[in-house]
Order: sequence, then C-alpha cells, then structure tokens
Amino acid sequence: MWTGGPGRFLSWLVWRQKRRVALGALWSSLWMTSLVVTPYLISQAIDRGLRPRQVEPLFFWAGAVLVVGATNALFGIMRHRTMTKIRLDGGLRTVDAVLAHGVELGAALPRRVTAGEVVTIGLGDAWLVARALTVTGPGVGSIVAYAVVLTLLARTSGIVALVVAGGVVVLVALLGPLLVRLNAAGADYRERKGRLAARLVDVLGGLRILNGLGGKEAHLRRYAAESAAVRAEGYRVGGALSWLIALGDGLPTIFLAVVTWLAARLTVRGDLTVGELVAVYGYVAILVVPTWMTIFSAGDVSRGLVAARRIITFLRLPVEEPGDGPAPERPAALRDPESGVVAQPGRLTVLAASRPEDTAAIIDRLGRYGETAATWGPHPIAEAAKPPVRERILVAEHEANLFSGTLRDAVAGSTAADDEAVRGAITAAAATDVAGLDHHVERDGRNLSGGQRQRVRLARALLADPEMLLAVEPTSAVDAHTEAAIAERLAATRAGRGTLLATTSPVLLTRADVVLYLVDGRVAAAGTHHELLDREPGYRDLVSRTFGTADGDAAAPDGLDVTGDGATDEATDGADGDRVGAGEAR
Repeated sequence: MWTGGPGRFLSWLVWRQKRRVALGALWSSLWMTSLVVTPYLISQAIDRGLRPRQVEPLFFWAGAVLVVGATNALFGIMRHRTMTKIRLDGGLRTVDAVLAHGVELGAALPRRVTAGEVVTIGLGDAWLVARALTVTGPGVGSIVAYAVVLTLLARTSGIVALVVAGGVVVLVALLGPLLVRLNAAGADYRERKGRLAARLVDVLGGLRILNGLGGKEAHLRRYAAESAAVRAEGYRVGGALSWLIALGDGLPTIFLAVVTWLAARLTVRGDLTVGELVAVYGYVAILVVPTWMTIFSAGDVSRGLVAARRIITFLRLPVEEPGDGPAPERPAALRDPESGVVAQPGRLTVLAASRPEDTAAIIDRLGRYGETAATWGPHPIAEAAKPPVRERILVAEHEANLFSGTLRDAVAGSTAADDEAVRGAITAAAATDVAGLDHHVERDGRNLSGGQRQRVRLARALLADPEMLLAVEPTSAVDAHTEAAIAERLAATRAGRGTLLATTSPVLLTRADVVLYLVDGRVAAAGTHHELLDREPGYRDLVSRTFGTADGDAAAPDGLDVTGDGATDEATDGADGDRVGAGEAR
C-alpha cells in the first residue's frame, strides 16, 4: 500500500507506470550516451582523418558526428515527451488519490483537516511529488553517462580514468552533506509554507466574517508574523541552495581544468594523441550535464519526499467504517455515554455549555462522525449500516455547503419536494426575505448575508424532515426578532420529531422540552429552562453572561409578539434578519 512511507509512495507511483518509466530511462540513457560518445567520434576524425590528411576517414567520422547529433536531438525529444507524461501521470494520480480519500472521508473531512491544507496538498505537494519522478529518467541517464565516460577514459588512459572517478567521489563527498542540509531545511520550510498557505485560504474564506467582527487587522498581524518566519526559513533554504549551485558550477570547472592539464602533460609526453586530448576534454566537459542532472534530481527527490510525507499524513486519516449492523425499526433515543447526553425521539432537547467545542463534539459523536461509542436505541451507532443513519439522523452543520442554483434548488436539494413544501420550510426558517424561489444563489451563498445563509441551511434541514435533527447554534447569525420567530416555528415544525440543538439562546432554551446543562463536557443538570434558572447558578450565569439576560421573553425586543405568526412575519419578512458581527461567528 502506498501509505507505508514517502519512499513507498514514490515507488508506488513508479510501479503504476513501470513501462513508461523504463522507456523514459531508456531514452534518457541513449540521450546521455550519444552526448558522451560525440567527443570520441571527434577524436577519431582528428587522429584518422585530419592529422594524416586522409579525406575519406575525415568525412566518415564527421558524418558519424552529424548522425549522432541528429539522433541525440531525436532522443532528447522522446526523453522530454516521456518524462512529461511520467510527471503528469504521477501528479494526476496523486491528486486522484487525495480526492478519492477526501470523498471517502465525506462530511468528516472538514473535521479532520482545513480546506486550505487540502488545497495546498492538491495544488502544491502533488506536483512536487511528480517532479521527484524525474530521477527515473535523467537521474538514471546520468549514472549511465558516468559509466560510459569512465569506460571510454579507461581505454584512453588509466590514470585519467582514476582521476575522473576520484573527482566524482569528491563531488559526492562535498555535495552530499549540502543535500542533507537542504533536505532538512526544505522539510521545515515546506511545513511552514503549507501551514501559511492553509491559513491564507481559510482566512480568505472567512474574510466577510472577519470584517464584521473587526478582526481583520489582528489576523493581518498574525499572518505577517508567520509570513516573516517563513521568509526567514526561506533564506535558510536559499543559503544551502546557493552553496549547492555555486559548488555545482565551480567544482566541475576546477575539475575540468585539472583533468585537462593532466591530459595535456600526457600528450606532451606522447602517451596521448591530440585527438585523445580533445576527447578527454570533451568527456569531462560533458560530465557537467549529468552532474547537474544528478544534483537537481537529488533536490527534486528531497522535496518530493517531504511533500509525499504530507500527502501520506492526509491519506492515513481514518475512513469511517460503513457498518452492516441493524438500525432501530422505530424512532429511538440517541445516547452518548461519554457525556451522558440523551436525545429522545419526539422531543426538543437543547444542550447548553460554556465551551462550544464540547457540544459540537457531542453532536458529532451522536451523528456518527468520527470515533464514537454512542448508541441508537439498543444498537451501537458505529456498527449500524450507514445509509439508514444518514437518512434518519441529520447533522445540520453551521458551514454546510450551498451549491450554485436557484433558492428552490438550494433548499430542496435532491428531494422531490414541491414549491409549497419548499416555501413552508423557508417560512419555518424565517428566510422569506431571500427574494423568491427563483432567486439565484451563488456558490456557498456568497451573494447572501451571513444570517440568510444560515436560515437557508436551516430551511434545507427542516425540509429533509429527519427522524432526528442535530444542530449547533442554528440562530447564531440572526437578530433577536428573527431568532424569536425561528424558535417558535422550529418547535412547531419539529413537533413529534426528535431535535437536539446546541445553543445558549434564551428564546430557544425556553421552547425546549428538556435542557441539558453541561460542565466540562458532561451533563451536570437536566430540566426545563426555568427549572435550571431556579436551581443551577452556573446555568443562570452562563445564560446571563451570553445574552445579558436569563429571561427568554426579555431577549426579544419590546413589542415583538412571539406567539402570533402575523406579527412575527412583519418583523422578519422583508428584513435582513442578521445579527451583526459577533452573532455570525458565535
């Protein structure tokens, strides 16, 4: 399996296109070989044609140089085409793996990883992994080129061959530690850069909310500080890379001068011919190409391993088991043993806690998102078959996606509901201020206010009419008038069906059949809103601290009738109904 480690992941990408990789290695090897053979042909033209003034040998070897040059161009084209296909295949196969795993994670994906990190992995890391596959072509070709050069040099002069082989060892000894240092610095840089990019995507996604809260400047300062840290790490990587490039340019040049001087001395002594001197110079000069190929291939592999490690971390996120166990035949209670929360069918239950993350985690467990020990009736919900769980239990997420289309489509979704049913759900969610069923809703409701988006999502959940509806802060982005209307209509619409809400809104708490007061993630007290106000100081302080009042009716503005539809519609329909700033982010 490809998740065994970054090296195994790269090996898996190679194995999935092994024939193409073998062809790329072949073309690269032939391309490199034709490069290093050219100096040999030139030496033969000099020694057999030019020096003895023999025209036919001169034309023959010159023609051979021409043919090899043309063949080299053909090999170069085929190498480039094949390596491009290998990189594209590797990159797209990686993207497919990431997307497939994201689909398998489903609604659990945003609970495990941010949208920005997924974008960074799909658009950045996947193509760094693809570039690492370059080593299968030019990397292999470079090794073949070294072998061919050493073979030709051994036939020309053993001492020159030994010097060249020693020079290769020196290059590896000097450049190897730099590559290790570059790998370490690059890994840290990639992690920091990935987190920064993920933060940027997430901040841009919530920029409207940040503007409403006045938190844009704070996030700007935080982003600037993190960006400065990434820049500093980039300088560190650039320092290692600059030494690598400098030595990669300088050492081969010094090496070329040393070998040329040695070959010239041997030529003066008569141990080498003029053609062989030219050939030695050509061999060593051409070795600059495979040297550079080796350096850049090693760098690509280093960066690819870092990127593959991030990808594997994502691919290792556990996927929820589909389950094949039974589900209750009739509406049944949901129980979370970790917190003691029980949501009974046919009742409106509200969770009140000072830490929103506690109630969100409980609803995730009851809705079977992630690991859970919750039960559905007598059955563990984790073992029940997933289709009935998703059909009968609905978790209405605060940031659930809204797809582009008409308001009718956004609310009805995949159901076959008629316009009357859609209008009923919109009215129940107090979303009639969104102009008409044919009103175009942009992706994620970008042309709607925060309160309108929240109410459209609530209307969609109410229209689905699940056996058990679970929701966190369904009225956090609306004003008091609209919240009072939603509380009344929600209770009426969900009468006889199970509903579990997580909120500290007094108007919703007043409507609840039972309120479960949580302390440190566990049920500390249960009762009606007014019972808990009377006997639980902590609960009273929580509600008062949140809204400045513990009286549900007092939470609504003066003059608002929360019992008559007419007065409520007048207060909400045609108005925006948003709670400005803090409510949207609560």
